[in-house]
Amino acid sequence: MYAISLGDDGAELRPLEPWQAQEFLAHVDRGREFIGQHNGLPDVITDLASSRAFLQTYAEKAAADTGRLCGIWWDGTLVGAVCLRTMDVGQGNAEAGCWLEPAGVGKGLVTRAVRALIDWAVKERGIHRVEWWVSAENEPSKAVARRLGMTKDGVLRESFLYRGKRHDEEIWSVLAPQWRAAGRAS
Repeated sequence: MYAISLGDDGAELRPLEPWQAQEFLAHVDRGREFIGQHNGLPDVITDLASSRAFLQTYAEKAAADTGRLCGIWWDGTLVGAVCLRTMDVGQGNAEAGCWLEPAGVGKGLVTRAVRALIDWAVKERGIHRVEWWVSAENEPSKAVARRLGMTKDGVLRESFLYRGKRHDEEIWSVLAPQWRAAGRAS
């Protein structure tokens, strides 16, 4: 098992694997309402079996080199996650994502964790473009994109049907040369 320190406040980034399904379910349960404001994860993770299946999907993506899922632990408790929802090494494209339960909010955890994930994707896997798809109503997530130096590429109007309502999605991105030039890649 490895862990990447996200600073001196006890925050760590670690892989999330199927054997951690109970801990993952407890995390989703703690943040179910908060996470579900903009993210469908709580609708998918409803019990131990669905928790394990979700983590297994990402284990298979990691094995196929098409995605990654890492948990964010703060003071030993799983409080969120970041992922490369999709990753196409041949094309050099990936889509990053995240979520937090309320206990993790306001500590800069997502920004630090996504920064580490993008560093890895650019440096180790040769990813050229990392996208960030976000509901136009999700101001905290858009703020993360800005802090990471991403550029807003555009808006897909009413492209995402979520809980019976159509939402606009914004697409933000950062390119590897920009990431390196800003001194973000390690």
